[in-house]
Amino acid sequence: MEGMSDVMGENAFTEKVEVFSHDFLKCCEYLTHFENEHPFFTKKLYSTLVNVSQLLEDLLDIHGAKNNKDWYFYRELAAAVRHLSLAGYSQRHISNRLSFYNLSSIGDFQRDGQNTLAFLNRTLIRMAPVILAEASHLNIPMPQDRFKDVDFMSVSTGFILDYNIDDENKDRQKENIVKIASEFLDIVKSFDQFIFYKPYDTRETLNVVSDKVNEVEIRRFEMLLHNLQSSFDTYVIHGGYQYGNRKLKELRSSFSVVFHLLQMMGRLLHFYERHLYDAGYKNTYKNARERLASLIDPNQLLDHTINYSLRYVCRFLKNGETLARQILNENIERDSITVNIPRNLGFHCRPSLLVAKIVQHYGGQVELCFGASRFDAGSVLNIQWAGGQIQKENITEVRFEGDARALTDIKILAGVNYGEDTMGKGVPLPAELKYLK
Repeated sequence: MEGMSDVMGENAFTEKVEVFSHDFLKCCEYLTHFENEHPFFTKKLYSTLVNVSQLLEDLLDIHGAKNNKDWYFYRELAAAVRHLSLAGYSQRHISNRLSFYNLSSIGDFQRDGQNTLAFLNRTLIRMAPVILAEASHLNIPMPQDRFKDVDFMSVSTGFILDYNIDDENKDRQKENIVKIASEFLDIVKSFDQFIFYKPYDTRETLNVVSDKVNEVEIRRFEMLLHNLQSSFDTYVIHGGYQYGNRKLKELRSSFSVVFHLLQMMGRLLHFYERHLYDAGYKNTYKNARERLASLIDPNQLLDHTINYSLRYVCRFLKNGETLARQILNENIERDSITVNIPRNLGFHCRPSLLVAKIVQHYGGQVELCFGASRFDAGSVLNIQWAGGQIQKENITEVRFEGDARALTDIKILAGVNYGEDTMGKGVPLPAELKYLK
C-alpha cells in the first residue's frame, strides 16, 4: 500500500507540474520569437510572467524542489523569471507614467531607464529557450497553443478622460500636508547614508552591496515611501496629475518615482542575494548558480541596481527635499515665543545643538530674533554667531519665530535651561524631548 501511495503521489505531482507549467512555458515560447525592443514587453506581459512563475515556484517549493537535484534548477529558473519580471513591471510603470510625473531634467533618467529595461528584457529572452529545454529534460509536455501579440496589449492609448472632479487644496488638508512633508524630509535624512556622486565601478558596486545596500534596508524604505504615497492619496489629493496644486503634485511625483525605483531595487537585490550570490556549499546549488550567472550577468544586474536605480533614488529624494521644505513652510502654523537665553554660558555648543536639532526634527523654518537681527535656528553655527552678539549686547531674552510645533519644544527646552546646569553640565531632558537623545 505504501508503494502504491508513493506512485499515486508522484502521479499527482506530475499532473500538477504539467498544469502549472503550461502557461509558464507558453510565455517562454512566446519570448523566443522576438527581441528585447519588441513593443509587446508590456505591463500585461510582465504581470503574466510574474503570476505564472510564482504559481509554479510555489508548487515546486511545496513539493521539496529546493532539496531535489532533478528539480532545483527548474525551480530557480521560475524564481528568476518572477523577480526579473517584477523589476521589469516597475520600470515599465515608470516609463509609462514619466510624462505625467512632471520631473525636471529627465533626459538621462529616461535613457538610463530604457537601458535597464532592455537589459531585463534581453535576459528574459535569453532564459526562455533554456527553460523550455529544462522542461523537456524533465519530461514536461510543451503547450500546443500559442500566445499572440494581442494577448499582451499595452495599457496606454494616449486618450485621457475629462478632468471633472475638483481636486483643489482645502484648508482642512493643511495638517496632513505638513505631516506628509515632514515625513518625507525624515526619509530623505535617513537615506543620506546611501548618497553617492559618481557611478561605482564593478568592484565598488560589489562592495556596496555586500557592506551597505541590501534587500532588507531597501524594502524598509520602500514601505516608508509606499505609506507616504498612500497617505497623500487618501488625505491630500485623490485625483490625477494634470490640474490642481502643482507643487503638491510635483511632490507626489518625487516620492512616487522613488517608490517604484525602490520596488525594482528590492526585487533585483533579493534575486542577487538569494540566487546569484549565496550559492551554498552543495554542488547542486553551485552548479545552478553558475548556470544562472551565465544567463543573468551578476555584474550587469548590480550595475543597473546601483548605478541606475539607487543613483536616481538619491537624485529624486534630494530634488523633492527642496520642494517639501517649500510646501511645509507654506502650510505650517506659525507662532512666536519669547524665552530666556541659557543662564551663565549663553548659546554655546550644547544649547545651540539642541535647538537646531528641534528645528531639524520638524523641518519647518524657525528664526532666532532679537532687535533687528534674525538667525536661522536650524543651523548650529548661526545660533552660535547669534550667541556672540547676544553676549556682547548683554541680551537676556530672545524670540523664536516660525513653525509652531518646533516652538513648543524649544519652550520646553528653555524651561530646563537648554539641557544643562549653570556650570554647563548636561541634565536629563523632559520626556517630550526624548528624540534629542
